[in-house]
Amino acid sequence: METQDEPPQRLLLIVEDDDAFARTLTRSFERRGYRVLRAASLPDTEALLAQHTPGYAVVDLKLKGEASGLACVQKLHAASSDMLIVVLTGYASIATAVEAVKLGACHYLAKPSNTDDIEAAFGLKAGNTEVELTHRASSIKTLEWEHIHAVLAETGFNLSEAARRLGLHRRTLARKLEKKQVK
Repeated sequence: METQDEPPQRLLLIVEDDDAFARTLTRSFERRGYRVLRAASLPDTEALLAQHTPGYAVVDLKLKGEASGLACVQKLHAASSDMLIVVLTGYASIATAVEAVKLGACHYLAKPSNTDDIEAAFGLKAGNTEVELTHRASSIKTLEWEHIHAVLAETGFNLSEAARRLGLHRRTLARKLEKKQVK
């Protein structure tokens, strides 16, 4: 369904609900020769997929509304298993990274990431066996952070339900999420 004048490999879909960040990414990728489509939600993504087949996608993990970016990744991958999908997030965790890759993302980047990082991630679809393994054990705070984000992902980023499952008050969970992860 892609238009005849644009090959799908140069068509990029950005799924981001932060309009300023989406505009910045759009301009940057357009300067690199991409044709860019933008969506702010799962319904917007589905509407664009009905008319276009992008070769690339950049998806924010945490979108406003009911659906998370993981649902968008799943839809995008179902639409085209060849699409290179990079997930961006300010809420990085091992659990969400694993789920994103299982659902079809080729890479997962923590914000802040720039266009160079994203374009490099598109080229790493096959993975890298040379990644250095670390021997540092995870701290309690890191384990807590990852567990919280795993539960958030399980609940579709429903803060109230995640707080209930974690045995926390909703405001306590919100405060924990506002803090930066300690490494």
